[in-house]
Amino acid sequence: MKNRSLISINDYSKEEQIRILELAAEFEKNPRQKILDNHVIATLFFEPSTRTRLSFESAISQLGGKIIGFTDAANSSVSKGETLMDTIKTVANYSDLIVMRHPLDGSARWASEVSDVPIINAGDGANQHPTQCLLDMYSIMKTQGSLENKHIAFVGDLKYGRTVHSLVIAMSQFNATFHLVSPPELKLPSAVKKYIKDAGLDYIQYTDLNKAMDKVDILYMTRIQKERFADPMEYEKVKNSYILKNEHLENTKDNMKVLHPLPRVNEIEEAVDQNPKAYYFQQALNGVYVREALLAYTLGLKE
Repeated sequence: MKNRSLISINDYSKEEQIRILELAAEFEKNPRQKILDNHVIATLFFEPSTRTRLSFESAISQLGGKIIGFTDAANSSVSKGETLMDTIKTVANYSDLIVMRHPLDGSARWASEVSDVPIINAGDGANQHPTQCLLDMYSIMKTQGSLENKHIAFVGDLKYGRTVHSLVIAMSQFNATFHLVSPPELKLPSAVKKYIKDAGLDYIQYTDLNKAMDKVDILYMTRIQKERFADPMEYEKVKNSYILKNEHLENTKDNMKVLHPLPRVNEIEEAVDQNPKAYYFQQALNGVYVREALLAYTLGLKE
C-alpha cells in the first residue's frame, strides 16, 4: 500500500475503506502517536479551506510530522505563472507526501501522475473529496452502529457537491437507499446516479424536504456553493432553498443524525446546534482521526 495516492474514493476497495475506519477508531483512542517523526508532509491549498486543512495539519502535528506548504496560491510561484506540474515535482523533492486541494476537476489525478510521492486529494473542484467521504462514513458508523442498509437523505447542492458525490459512490457498496433533495437545477449528476443504478439500489428525488424527513437515518445537509455558479443570478434563484429548523426534526427516527461537511451559510439554523440529532461538529472532529489513519496507511506505517 505504501506510496499509493488517494484521488477518488474508488481508489480504495471496500475492504480498504473499512480498514481505514478501523484505524481511525484506534487513533480516536490514542491520537498522539509519534509515528511521523522524520516525515515531512506538504499541504498545498490552491483553494480556501478551514476544516480539511486544519484537521490534516492537526493530524500531522499529533503524529509528530513536519508541515510545509501554502494556504494561498497567491503567495507561491503559481502567482508567477508556474505550472501545476512544476509545483508538484518541486514540492515532491521536499516532502514524503502531498495533501492538495485545487479548484479544477481532475487536478489531483494529474498531480498524482507527475509526483514521485503520494498525493492525497483534499478536494478537486466539484469532482471528489475522498477524505471527507471517509470521515462521513466513520461518522455514520459511529452513530448508527454499522454502514449497511441505511436510508440517507442528501439535501441542497447535489450537482456541485463533491462531498455528496464521493459519499454516494461509497455508500452504494453498503446497500443504502438514497433520498435526493434538491432544486431541479441542482440534481445529482447522472454519472453519480449510475453508481446507484449499477449497484441495483434505489433512489428517490424530491424538491420538498419534508417528504424525506421521517424516512431517513442520516440527513446530510450541504451548502449551495456560490463559488461554483458562473452566473450569479442563477445562484440567487436557489440560495436558501432549504433551511433546517428544529421543527423539521420532530417526528423523525430516534437514531437519525444530521451531518454537514461545513462550512454552513444559512442551511441549518443555529438553534439546531443544541438538538441531540445535530452531529456536524463531532463529524468535523472525526476528521482528525480519519486523516491520521490515512496518513499512516498511505505511508505504510499502519497496515
